[in-house]
Amino acid sequence: MQFDAINARISSIRDDAEETGRFVEEYKPFIASCAEKVTGRYMSYDTDDELSIAMIAFVEAIRSFDSSKGNFFTFSRNVIKRRLIDYYRKERRHRDVVPLNVFAEEKETEYDLGADEAIREFSDRDIAELRKAEIQELAKELSQWNITYRDLAKVSPRHRRTREQCAGLAGIILSRPDMLESVMTKKYLPVMELEKASGLPRKFIERFRKYIIAIVVIAIGDYQYIKDYIKL
Repeated sequence: MQFDAINARISSIRDDAEETGRFVEEYKPFIASCAEKVTGRYMSYDTDDELSIAMIAFVEAIRSFDSSKGNFFTFSRNVIKRRLIDYYRKERRHRDVVPLNVFAEEKETEYDLGADEAIREFSDRDIAELRKAEIQELAKELSQWNITYRDLAKVSPRHRRTREQCAGLAGIILSRPDMLESVMTKKYLPVMELEKASGLPRKFIERFRKYIIAIVVIAIGDYQYIKDYIKL
């Protein structure tokens, strides 16, 4: 999976407050999605403090991101989770009610391990169990697009070049916040826009629509062991 366009943009805006602000505005749906996954509820930028914390964390991620260590979406998602968990830890001193999701997320983010370190920390059996849990969670998430693993088995490309073309299409989506919002929020693949941006025929994009969506969902999702396994 190539994230060169996003990584290059992050590098170019890191010290530019105006461009950073513009980037944050473009990716507010992504920021909200990350925060809502931690809190387990829908939130509004007008009323929820957690989204302000998430936006600050997103800016922190922009300023500290190292493109040699992975993709920005996974990195920023983890930074947002950590900052929200820190926030709820402080809140515990003042109130008893906190989202149940936080306790599950806290266990996952207690240590910020890279893929190699994580593999050393767990036995093969433990990793298999974690991967199984991620596969089950991914199945639930893909169901929002009416995509099943059986569907993916039918449409998964057999040839390397085709897989690379699909990965390239996913990369275009990940580099375009308008397209990313179409996929993640509006639940459809912007085929016409992808055709114009990639030069690939509409028929090709339509044929591999479900596969492309799955790549995007995995790429920005919390699927560490699936990513390691399929080498996104």
